[in-house]
Parts: sequence; structure tokens; C-alpha cells
Amino acid sequence: MEKLAKPVRFWLCATIIFVGLIGCDRFIGTSGEPVERVSDGDTIVVKDTNGKNFTVRFACVDAPEIAHSNKEKQSKRTSDRNQFIWGVKAQERVQQLVQQGGDRVTLNITDSDRYGRKIAEVRLQNGTFVQQILLKEGLAKVYRPYLNKCPSKDLVQQAEAEAKEQRVGIWSDTKFVNPWEYRSLSKK
Repeated sequence: MEKLAKPVRFWLCATIIFVGLIGCDRFIGTSGEPVERVSDGDTIVVKDTNGKNFTVRFACVDAPEIAHSNKEKQSKRTSDRNQFIWGVKAQERVQQLVQQGGDRVTLNITDSDRYGRKIAEVRLQNGTFVQQILLKEGLAKVYRPYLNKCPSKDLVQQAEAEAKEQRVGIWSDTKFVNPWEYRSLSKK
């Protein structure tokens, strides 16, 4: 009987350990907030601890716009097409970064905007600062009107300066219109 009890105890313990490891993240929790979707190059939708979605606008930066309507998607205007091409590149880069981060981000919420979005510095679980990457790769610009609410303003300004100096991304495009100027022009 004792010969049979040893293997049973062994497999019972092994099974308990295995099941515990599989469900470990439910008890320990994984770091960061789960990202539900990347809306564009500077906006994501995140799920809170209660399972409700909320929108997060990236602090410190403004990324090129993406087309939202069929009319915009079919526009032949050079300024639209140029803005949307860069906007899609920024959105795709954010999607790539979020996926590399295991679809989770850590937020440092700095404010809320008039649309009810949270304004936040966004980092991946490994500490990568998403806004800094976008700026270094020339896929966003520092948004100076709110720079005083940006805890990492020195980092973002340095990242933008490097991209501008190296003429990468939007800095290589002489026809690029700043996103805030583009939005202002498109409202008219």
C-alpha cells in the first residue's frame, strides 16, 4: 500500500503545483492596465479594474491624425492624404509597442480633458516610455501648450530634438502639417 501512496502523493502535489502556476496571474496579478484597442497614434482604450473601458490620450505629444469617415478616407487633398499616411504609421507603431508589452500599459495619469479622456504618460511593463519612442521615431510632436503638465517634459523634448536633427519620420516630410494646425484647418 505504501508503494502506491508515494506515486499518488507525488502526482497529486505535481498537479496542485501545475494548476497553481497556470492560474497564478489571477492571484498575483499582472502589472499594468489591459489595452482594449489603439484608437490612433496618441489615444488608446484601456480596461479598468472593474472591467470598464476608458479612453487615454497620451500626455505631452500630438500624433498625426487618421481618417475617421469614408469621406476622409477617400479624400484626394494632399494635406489629408499626407496627414493620414503619417497618422496610420503612428497608430501602427503604438499597436506594435502595446503588443510587445503584452497588451498592458502602466499609466501615470496627469489630467483629464474636455472629452472625458484621461491624459497620461504611458509606459510598457518593461518601463519603455511610449511617447518618447514616438517622438524619437518622428511619429509625433511635442504638444507645447500642455507641456507644463508633463512630468517627463525634458525626456520628450530631447527625443523630439533628436528626431528633428536626424530628420526622421515627419521631420523628413517638408509637406507635413502639425496635427493641431491640420485640425484647425480641417474645421474651416
